[in-house]
Formats: sequence, C-alpha cells, structure tokens
Amino acid sequence: MIIIGIGANLPAPGQMDARSTCLAALAELRGRGIVIGAVSPWYESEPVPRSDQPWYVNAVVEVRDSRPPQALMAVLHEVEAVFGRVRGVPNAARTLDLDLLDHDGRVATGDAWPVLPHPRLQERAFVLLPLRDIAPDWVHPVLNKGIDALIRDLPEGQGIRRLPGRPGS
Repeated sequence: MIIIGIGANLPAPGQMDARSTCLAALAELRGRGIVIGAVSPWYESEPVPRSDQPWYVNAVVEVRDSRPPQALMAVLHEVEAVFGRVRGVPNAARTLDLDLLDHDGRVATGDAWPVLPHPRLQERAFVLLPLRDIAPDWVHPVLNKGIDALIRDLPEGQGIRRLPGRPGS
C-alpha cells in the first residue's frame, strides 16, 4: 500500500480554493500514471505549528504505482510545482503539499530520501484521522503501533474537523 498525504491552505493560480487545488492535483497525478485508489474524506485543520495562516484542507490517498519511492517523490514534487508550490520557509503557507507517507511498509531513515515512513506522520492529526478512514488496520512500520493507538498518543491542541461531502469530491 502506498499512501500519500495531500493538503493546501492557499488556492493555486486558476483554482477557486485550496480544496479545488487538491482535487485538481489528484487529476494531475492520474494523468502521470498514478492510480488513485481510496481517497479519505476531506478535513480542515489548523496549521502545525499554530500560526495566523489560513487553515489547511487535507486528505489521505491510497495509490498504486510501480515507481520506487525516490521516483514517486520526484513526481510528487513536479506536481506541487505545477500548482505553484514554492519551497522556502519551513511550515509556510502553501498551494499544495504532497507527502509520501508510506510506500509498501518500507523503512528508510538517516540520510535516505525520502525518509519512510514520513518522519512526522505520527504527530499529525491531519494525517492520522484521514488515514484511519481509508486504512483502519494500518500499522506504523517503525513504531509497530496501530492507527488507533497513534491517534490516542497525538499531542494535544491540534484543531481539526471533518468537512462535509463525499471522499474525493
């Protein structure tokens, strides 16, 4: 199972809002040969760490792709660039954020790129809650903890709410 986190808190050029950007990014991923499987419901979450930025729109997507993690990550960065993502200050507002969260349970640490599983996914409600929606039996390959235990261990104070609507729309 390959799991990608998707989020934005600014609309990309030509998009109405952050959610529209994320939906257009899913179409762009499909156009690059990535098969989109399950898409979680959309969530709205406050920035981490807290700031005066707009809240984010987030989801988690299960995909199928034959590329190794490095090549898949390169595609994710290309798609971010298509939607106006500029890498600069850490934790800055962004038009699109695509994170490779898990790639078939692979573990890559230290100087590896990308680090797998994503090094902070267990600290983020905006990752874990939508991940539970599509993969309730997922187990962190390093911590060996299930999704419900990871959610129980989340740090306090992360504002998040599920948005109405169907997953993927």
